Parts: sequence; C-alpha cells; structure tokens
Amino acid sequence: MKIGICNDHAGVEYKFKLIQMLRKRGIEVVNFGTDTEVSVDYPDFAHPLANAVEKGEVDLGIALCGTGNGMAITLNKHQGIRAGLAWNSEVGRLVAAHNNANVLVLPARFISYRVASSIVRMWLDTDFEGGRHQRRIDKMPCR
Repeated sequence: MKIGICNDHAGVEYKFKLIQMLRKRGIEVVNFGTDTEVSVDYPDFAHPLANAVEKGEVDLGIALCGTGNGMAITLNKHQGIRAGLAWNSEVGRLVAAHNNANVLVLPARFISYRVASSIVRMWLDTDFEGGRHQRRIDKMPCR
C-alpha cells in the first residue's frame, strides 16, 4: 500500500510521526506537505495529494491542517476524492465504513497525536460496508 500525506504548517509535527507509524506498518508514504512551520497555504498541498489519489499514484491520502476544514473543503473539490474529517476514532471508522473516504483529514490543532494515530489506525483497519452506503456514494458526484 502507498499513502500520500499532506499538511500545512499546523500539521508538520504530526505528519512526521504518522509517517514513522505508517512505515512501521509496511506502508510506503509519499510526502506532499510542507516540512516547516512557516505559514503556507493549504490548497498548495491539498491539490497535489488529490491529483495523486485520483491518478492512482497513491492508494489513499491523509491530510492535516489546523481545523482540518480547509484541507477537507479543498480536497473535496476534486470529483475523485471523498475526504472525511475525523476528530476521534469512531468518526475515523465511519468515514471508512460508510463514506469509503479515500482521504482522511485530521484537525491537528484540536486533537492530540495519540488521538490522531488512533484515528489513522482505525481508518486503515476498517473496511467499507457497501450496500446502502454505496448507493449514497454513487449520488455524490455533481451531475
């Protein structure tokens, strides 16, 4: 599995820790984010991650910013992206099980790293349930 990860200045610390955790799980990681805490614009990092997911260059994505909202809004502008914002493990499970989220978004300023890593593990370990959820996902693209 190959996961892309992006972040703005608010998510630098967690990104590096998550990369280590993912690599320990045998997952290849592609870094699309900034590596410093100097203020940057999150869309500059969200769009390259979204493009990589849409093109199949990475299997899934993880995005981090202060609230997670800027990343989620930007990522979801892409037709092939289902970015789910999660702030606890149960929401992380549900964005995988019900929304088949191909990008997980984390609010780095509002959760601890322990919670962030727990959410990532839950999201990765949860299968999409399909069924009625697939019907809803099929209705997501603009017509």
